[in-house]
Amino acid sequence: MTERAGIYSSALRRELGERSRNWAQRRAHVESYGDPPVIVFAPENGRHGNFFDPSYAAICARPDWLRRFDKIHAQGRSLPRPEHGPNGETPRRWRELDSSMSSDALLMNVFCAPGVAEDTGVRAGLGITGDATPEFGWKARVPLKNGRFDRTEVDLRWGGLLIEAKLTEADFQSREAFIVEGYRDFEDVFDKESLPRVDIRTTRRKRAVEFAEEFTQEWEEPAVDNEAALEFQAEIVAHAREAEPVVPAYASYQLIRNVLAAYAQGCSFCVLHDDRRPDLREAWFAVMAAVNSAEMRVRCKVLTWQELASLLPEELQAFLDLKYGIVGPGRTPLDLENTPKAD
Repeated sequence: MTERAGIYSSALRRELGERSRNWAQRRAHVESYGDPPVIVFAPENGRHGNFFDPSYAAICARPDWLRRFDKIHAQGRSLPRPEHGPNGETPRRWRELDSSMSSDALLMNVFCAPGVAEDTGVRAGLGITGDATPEFGWKARVPLKNGRFDRTEVDLRWGGLLIEAKLTEADFQSREAFIVEGYRDFEDVFDKESLPRVDIRTTRRKRAVEFAEEFTQEWEEPAVDNEAALEFQAEIVAHAREAEPVVPAYASYQLIRNVLAAYAQGCSFCVLHDDRRPDLREAWFAVMAAVNSAEMRVRCKVLTWQELASLLPEELQAFLDLKYGIVGPGRTPLDLENTPKAD
């Protein structure tokens, strides 16, 4: 599963990278130092290259939505340093929502667009009732056995629905078994023997070794044209990994935690993912199959961006097609070679 997930994730990242490079023309942006590079956008003149213009205007008009831009990009060091303004203004640090690979940005592009949250088709498709509005980065209170709470962040709460959004992320993360089993309702909600398990390495070996350079040189970059050096470094890395302790863990920790959050709050839970990532769907089904309660199981849902796209306004659909290659079922995305540039 891990190998397949990497294949699907890498393929989608490559496609989105090409689409974003076309879209970035005449938009403020930089490319990361990675290979392949990631396009990262910056706000300019009231617009933001990573966003559908009406969605970005709506975000700027609501302080609770705009606060999502407070999250600094975790890989800022892999990006060109922001420049000072023309009058010496302090440079703006890169944000997570600036990244073309951000699933949170895609989520806000869709649900912040004017009219989407009020659309009866969208609400019916997601099972939304009442007059609630979308809350991004909602802080859940998932009860622990010790009487405390895990203040986990849920991508979106909309009334009685919690949503976990995914795009190019490799998986749903793994976590040590003793942490997962520390949730108060874990045994009530899940058959733990049916949940997918993995072994993870949690710490690097710190004891003294005779040849310390085997570890101090582990992450040094060898010359890319020196095959012997590359092979030697690979052996050092493999040796170091084998020396790390292994602990039992659960796969798809984010899903387990969010199902527990939905259970505690009396909500439904939906995974929203790209149709080009069947590995994520399979991982979610594996967790759903381990839910004990039939009543809770029917509150667990899955939806693809493509299925959702068919319910959205035409102008927003065109944006999703152009920038993400996301189109409704039965439609064909714009060909990359013939994709028009951004306005």
